[in-house]
Amino acid sequence: MRSSPHLEAMRPAYATGTLADVMPAALAALGVPGDGEALLLRDGRLEGVRRIAVLLLDGFGYHLLRQAAQASATVEAIHNGELGTLAPITATVPSSTPISLASLACGMPPGRHGIIGFTLRVPETGDLVTHIRWEGGPEPETWQPHPTVFERAAADGVACTAVSNGAFRDTGLTRAIYRGADWLPATTPGEVAAETLNALSRGDRSLVYSYLPNVDTAGHFHGIGSPEWLHAVASVAATVDDLLTDLPRDAALLVTADHGMVNLTERLHVDERPELLAGVEAVAGDGRMRYLHVEPGAADEVTAAWSEAVAGRAEIIGRDEAIDRGWFGPETTDDSRERIGDLVVACSETFAVVGVEGEPPHIARLIGQHGGLTAAEMAVPLWTYRPG
Repeated sequence: MRSSPHLEAMRPAYATGTLADVMPAALAALGVPGDGEALLLRDGRLEGVRRIAVLLLDGFGYHLLRQAAQASATVEAIHNGELGTLAPITATVPSSTPISLASLACGMPPGRHGIIGFTLRVPETGDLVTHIRWEGGPEPETWQPHPTVFERAAADGVACTAVSNGAFRDTGLTRAIYRGADWLPATTPGEVAAETLNALSRGDRSLVYSYLPNVDTAGHFHGIGSPEWLHAVASVAATVDDLLTDLPRDAALLVTADHGMVNLTERLHVDERPELLAGVEAVAGDGRMRYLHVEPGAADEVTAAWSEAVAGRAEIIGRDEAIDRGWFGPETTDDSRERIGDLVVACSETFAVVGVEGEPPHIARLIGQHGGLTAAEMAVPLWTYRPG
């Protein structure tokens, strides 16, 4: 039986159409000087704007729009090309939240900004840092030292604001990627819409980044297409409706996502296969793309054992090959390279590697997951709207 085309691998479109290209295009539209030409959104749709809101809907992949249209007339109109302008772009690799958020907020691929996995081993200490929690992790400003798009924009006089849950305000990830933006706490979809509109009114030029996790959370726990997932779609679509009602005439709204999602059907439980840890110093990454840090000289044996265990449901390649394939961008710095495992386990179709020591037990039971290279995970929407 032929698998869905959405489960086939998709290459990230670095420089022309990834999440890393969205903010440089926004900055160019606002007149902020850049290091190079912004290749995305060059068709004039942002010409003359002085205010830009970028709304990121976590987990709202491009190939989910058809199902999502069941829950919202606005999403249906967007999907059918009847409202604004919709185009697919790609996430960066791996297709997971911290990597994608960093790529968007820093305006560069993971190979440069270095937040190149959901969980990474710190080369200097051997400790694992989970970027969402950042407990005991390295100094964020050192781990991700590049200027963010907000720092660049603020230096040019643009009023920059991040609208998101107040609990994230002082986290390591926020310090690493949202430097330069003022923080407006907002939790519910209605609050996010209201604070986004408030922030857009700041200054002569403004850039607002807003975030909602609802669709991702529902997909993880209940699965794509579930009643809970459709309810989450409806709630975030209401945010879009609120923004469209009161969007300033000199503003543009960009709606995108950090990744899509697949409903898992198969899992390899590492905690039930202790022989797979022979020769392995650490397992990092996430369920759909694992990084294996192996003992010196053990790569061949580890590859053989894992290849047998995944049984064709994942590809196991070396770090250098993953870099050479361009997964992490056209440039992977030495610092970023050291954070990738010696071996990369890239899961295909609807398979994941779970049950890794140190991860909360519920992670292994999540229905919807992402991080892999399938089109279902990699393709994300970029929808633009201007009043009138």
